Amino acid sequence: MTSYHSHLTVLEQSAALYPSAFAFRVPISDPLTGRVHDWLPISYQQFKEDVEVTARHWCGVFRAQGIPHGSVIGLWLSGIDYQDVLHIYGISRAGYVPQLFSIRLPNPDVVHELLREANARALIFASEFAASTASFSVPVYPAVHKRDMGVNSATLPPLASSAEGNDVVFIFHTSGSTSGRPKLVPCNRRWLHSVVDKARITTAPQDPQRWDVTVTIGSMCHIGQNFMLIGSLQHGTCTVQATKQGFSSEELLDMIQRCGLNRLNQFSTFLSIHLRNSRQNPKLLQALRHLDQVLYSGLPLDRDDEDWAYTNGLKMKNLFGSTECGAMLLSIGGTSRDARFLRPLPGTSYKFVPIDRDPDSEDTHQSSIQLLELVILAESGDCPDTSLRTDDGHFHTGDLFQETTPGAYVFRGRNDDWIKSESSLRCDTKAIEDNVRSTCGDLIGECIVVGTGRPSPALFVEPAAGVDHERLQREILRKTRAFHSRRYLHERITRKELVIIVPPKSLPRTSTKGNVRRKAVEELYKARLDDIYSSLN
Repeated sequence: MTSYHSHLTVLEQSAALYPSAFAFRVPISDPLTGRVHDWLPISYQQFKEDVEVTARHWCGVFRAQGIPHGSVIGLWLSGIDYQDVLHIYGISRAGYVPQLFSIRLPNPDVVHELLREANARALIFASEFAASTASFSVPVYPAVHKRDMGVNSATLPPLASSAEGNDVVFIFHTSGSTSGRPKLVPCNRRWLHSVVDKARITTAPQDPQRWDVTVTIGSMCHIGQNFMLIGSLQHGTCTVQATKQGFSSEELLDMIQRCGLNRLNQFSTFLSIHLRNSRQNPKLLQALRHLDQVLYSGLPLDRDDEDWAYTNGLKMKNLFGSTECGAMLLSIGGTSRDARFLRPLPGTSYKFVPIDRDPDSEDTHQSSIQLLELVILAESGDCPDTSLRTDDGHFHTGDLFQETTPGAYVFRGRNDDWIKSESSLRCDTKAIEDNVRSTCGDLIGECIVVGTGRPSPALFVEPAAGVDHERLQREILRKTRAFHSRRYLHERITRKELVIIVPPKSLPRTSTKGNVRRKAVEELYKARLDDIYSSLN
């Protein structure tokens, strides 16, 4: 047997090394205004003890139900609160396997199906899902607060010092739906050990003489925040829990001033808001300049925003990753001309495989550059579960790159029809288009789905001759309602404003095959889309 590091061994070691250091700063908000009036500090020792209290609680509950250690336990939570972290780590510490559901997947039928597919033995749910889970075939339990758990003397299992590398320790889900629901992403001990190593490198302090303070990048029910927390814990870093994923520039300044935040982690869409605000707010720009690092992920940063950041001396880092692998590539950083280029994280085993050029591609660069698909080799510790690999035994990401200098790359999009939302969650555009064509084929001439970096997708439709536009919007929503009800919130089209009717044959097309060009539609109608999404906020 081999010894593997995990989030639990990291917490154990860090609580011993940094017992009194702050692991978290948790917002205390005014219930009327929602404004944060204090950031409650929680030490590493307190975090470890809180995890163990939570673990003992669930140990007692599940032992009473005869649920053996090693069983899968579902958690349907926001993943934003400190209490959610305790439930996730506590279930692991109690000897069970957390299966993590995002509240962005609100369909109980899909959650129930995924629980059964994973052979889960129970579900812990956030209060808003009480009615939705009442008829589930597995035992369901409310996510009680630690203060309401009482004293429990249940004995915790020992931390596994050695184990089988293929033992599953987490189950995530793909961030987009395939065939009507997400796919399971089982994560084993070997994979988690690799994540611990990669996270340590990614979050290493820029100044070893100071304690870093960073901020949550998203929900603990997704891999991004799990990855960043595992890294932060290894360095005794304090993680400030923002009130929401897209927190305001005012809240960012408050975290810098009152919590000492010196490292900003955000998905590109949300970071762009701060960068644009800094153009009119010298105080915000000065604060961003003084950060040790501004790390962004999920989507390429808008080129104007990226240029503004580098021109104004912000210390930028681009982290490229996925649910299946965690972080994979990190930009070089600094101020040289190659600062933006991406390189694989040390200790990984990747290959960049040339793909055939598509003469009908809407990417004008494809005709002059060689595109490479990122492939995670089977021998790489972070290669996902065999159920997600192709027949050659490797994991083909579908992500395309151009090699700029030996070993350095720039992202050039994807080799499929998936786009990413503002939260870096994926959406299968072709599945939506196919559903519209199959249910509304007599009403439409052509359609295309766009929405890169948006909260949800939008559907552009060229109508069939003589169809009333308002009636067409209503009919499309009615006929596709069942399809969208099973999907994540960020994949759904449920508002008529997001069904955009344009004249027949008006959408831009490729020159040879006549396919509608997704990127060109997004660029051509950018101002209109900006107005629509702004009106829906």
